[in-house]
Amino acid sequence: MRLLFLSDTHLGHDLPARPRTSRPRRGAEFFESFEAALAPARAGEVDAVLHAGDLLYRSRVPAWLSDAALAPLRAVADAGIPVLLLPGNHERGQLPHPLLACHRNLHVFDRPRTVVLEAGGVRVAFAGFPYAREVRGRFAALLDAATAGAPSGDVRVLCLHHCVEGATVGPTDFTFRDGPDVIPRSALPTGFAAVLCGHVHRHQVLRADGVPPVIYAGSTERTSSAEAGETKGIVLLWFSEAGLERYRFRPLPLHAPPPRFRRGAPSPCG
Repeated sequence: MRLLFLSDTHLGHDLPARPRTSRPRRGAEFFESFEAALAPARAGEVDAVLHAGDLLYRSRVPAWLSDAALAPLRAVADAGIPVLLLPGNHERGQLPHPLLACHRNLHVFDRPRTVVLEAGGVRVAFAGFPYAREVRGRFAALLDAATAGAPSGDVRVLCLHHCVEGATVGPTDFTFRDGPDVIPRSALPTGFAAVLCGHVHRHQVLRADGVPPVIYAGSTERTSSAEAGETKGIVLLWFSEAGLERYRFRPLPLHAPPPRFRRGAPSPCG
């Protein structure tokens, strides 16, 4: 199975419906990067798509923005390519206007659940749950809820929108080590081929003995000057019955970096 993995598109950022001031806006760039990120799916290069959270820039948005954000995913689903979508912290764990996401090939993790997809003779079980505050003390229960009694697959993948211990952000390489919103590496379950995460805007792969690799796709567009030096992109992954065969980071075309960290802009772990 070939999987396209992306996250943190933050659609709607710097795109006011009724701007109060006249200045250059970056809102269209977020949609352009989103379309570029989905290009491998439109070209038939992948069998499934995972968006690991923060599709939108905030939880309360007008219906037209939800529709504009979901339309490219519905188009991919219309082509017969299954799409998995996690609500992130910017959606407060719940997708606004959920009826717009109703599609037989669009699977929303609106609750802890497992979705099994099959392609290339491989059944991959994607387990996950929407963003949850203070996840450290709730992780075990949420994981149990997502996997208990779930259908099995040849390969299991865990999908999250959270900070995992060891993830780094910002120009000073701040490292998440503990806290109520950080998942300890030791809490990650064995038996999964990979943990695919959104929330942290920098692409990175965390490895440690005894736990599956934690892969962050990173955001598809730079949201502040703190990310000015980061390359944005997507991750392509290949799964076989043996597990995760390989993965590759594919950069996206760059827009000009944000001139400054504007008020209300998402942080590098938005």
